[in-house]
Amino acid sequence: MAKILVVDDEVLLRNLIKDYLLKDNHEVIEAFDGKEGLSEYYKNDDIDLVLLDVMMPIYDGWTVLKEIRKSSDVPVIMLTARSQDTDELYGFELGANDYITKPFKPNILMARVRAHLKKDEAGKNNELLKFSDLIIDITARKIMISDRVIELSPKEYDLLIYLAENKGSALSRNQILDNVWGFDYFGDLRTVDTHIKRLRIKLEDQSNLVQTVRGYGYRFEVEN
Repeated sequence: MAKILVVDDEVLLRNLIKDYLLKDNHEVIEAFDGKEGLSEYYKNDDIDLVLLDVMMPIYDGWTVLKEIRKSSDVPVIMLTARSQDTDELYGFELGANDYITKPFKPNILMARVRAHLKKDEAGKNNELLKFSDLIIDITARKIMISDRVIELSPKEYDLLIYLAENKGSALSRNQILDNVWGFDYFGDLRTVDTHIKRLRIKLEDQSNLVQTVRGYGYRFEVEN
């Protein structure tokens, strides 16, 4: 059972989501706008996942997401009637884990919820990754090289985690795009190349950990 915060100003939709979550034996906390959503988030320090609408009174979903990401990497699924690619990209850059466009089928939403809860639980079971001088603290979302903290954007961090957790495996650009940006993201595959380039620059002398698989994608490779 997980504790899930649902923030949406549409009462009927919020009730529908709540019913499906309760059937899955989850505990549900409700909020009808962004301000109340943040209030409920701060009152509950053990929230496992957030379902967050974008267009809401007082504080919109982007504002709420920014505040949450200042202190937590709790999975956040954005719910919105806006379907422009630019909105999706903006959400992912802010640190959203997924993006579902309204109207949606409740069973699809529940599948996404289960997937992110499972992924988050797996991450908690392996909280510290070490590769030579590179250390990834998953709990703190902190990257260090030789005891120096390396600043990454939320998406660069997610990209590094995905590569590191699949070390030794050749990952296609499509695989990376689907798993880091989400199945609903329809951006160009060059998005992957651009982020890989930025990531390598920030990894400095550890950039050789991210290797190019010519004509295919990338591989996280640790030399023995």
